[in-house]
Amino acid sequence: MQTSFTAGQLADPDIRESEGILRKCVHCGFCTATCPTYVLLGDERDSPRGRIYLIKEMLEKGRPASATVVRHIDRCLSCLACVTTCPSGVDYMHLVDHARAHIERTYRRPPGERLLRWLLAHTLPHPGRFALLAAAGRLVQPLAGLLPGRLRAGLALLPRSPGRTPRAGAGVHPARGTPRLRVALLAGCVQDTLAPDINAATIRLLTRLGVEVVVAPDAGCCGALVHHMGRVEEARAAARRNVAAWEALTAGGLDAIVANASGCGTMLKDYAHLLRDDAAWAPRAQRIAALARDVSEIVASLGLESASAPPLTVAYHAACSLQHGQRLASPPRDLLTRAGYRVVDPVEGHLCCGSAGTYNILQPALADRLGARKAARLAATRANVVAAGNVGCMVQIARHAGLPVVHTVELLDWATGGPRPAALGEG
Repeated sequence: MQTSFTAGQLADPDIRESEGILRKCVHCGFCTATCPTYVLLGDERDSPRGRIYLIKEMLEKGRPASATVVRHIDRCLSCLACVTTCPSGVDYMHLVDHARAHIERTYRRPPGERLLRWLLAHTLPHPGRFALLAAAGRLVQPLAGLLPGRLRAGLALLPRSPGRTPRAGAGVHPARGTPRLRVALLAGCVQDTLAPDINAATIRLLTRLGVEVVVAPDAGCCGALVHHMGRVEEARAAARRNVAAWEALTAGGLDAIVANASGCGTMLKDYAHLLRDDAAWAPRAQRIAALARDVSEIVASLGLESASAPPLTVAYHAACSLQHGQRLASPPRDLLTRAGYRVVDPVEGHLCCGSAGTYNILQPALADRLGARKAARLAATRANVVAAGNVGCMVQIARHAGLPVVHTVELLDWATGGPRPAALGEG
């Protein structure tokens, strides 16, 4: 793609990077076949190729974001299916991140939308605040039908009652038997409040496999939620906090930093890019990002020799942030098969379920269509249960599907001696 940025514009490192990304696009249109919003809407501006044109024009002309550009960029899920599909290697992820930051700086949203985004940014990344918000939300769930669409969509994602499993507290969980690895677990923010069973299953599974698991007291939200809303400095602050927290553990030897929410894992692996222009933090972020692993990568490296799964058919939902963001399409599925489950794949496994961080709150109509489509594809597999590696996907699919939805590690934990996942009910 031809660009015409001025020398002055190219002095900005973000513009310079975006120009390099834009120039790789050859207009082939392969991305349109795998873009969820284009599949639904058929509007070129709601395809990666169309958004690239909109971003190019906005950045080249140095314009504040227009309402039209904002509408079509906001509709992007950042699922990154287009990145997997692109034959030219267009780094769409960092391009759309730059566009969102530009929108955040130059566009004034309507008051109600500003308030909602502020509320999301100041509650979801903070487990204590989010727990209070979730408790209040459950009280008003019976009145959800009287609320505006986005608030109604947010309430629909909350479980009807709080779980009984406590959140993962800071501390050390010793390996069983001969220690093989020492890892830090990112406990997360939303996941640790909505689905603490996932962290509990992860700790049981890893310690059973000979891994010492440390939950750092000062590590918190990975920063992805605010980053995808264009709030870059808040995301960088989260990254710096986590980098410092995990650096404190490296003195005792640290083999990996484990994420069991694939959206968080994608963010951790991108910390070096996020802090690339910060001379003091860039090398530190690079070292930490190099240690980031999805939990499936760790378990695959250790093996599951003693696994014995119950006779269940599992429909594996490949979260976008795992299959496209981290390029880990097969490890979780292979682990389930190795554990003894019968694993089936839904049609259109590459298409997003519509969760995408806060997307199902900010774009509820499109998210509902994608969620219903995904649920229908999963139901057609006639599986007993759906497995996924990202809590956002789990919540979104459970809302639309008539099947129990569990995290992959919950099934692996069960197959290696752990309890039956609560979502499956009594055995």
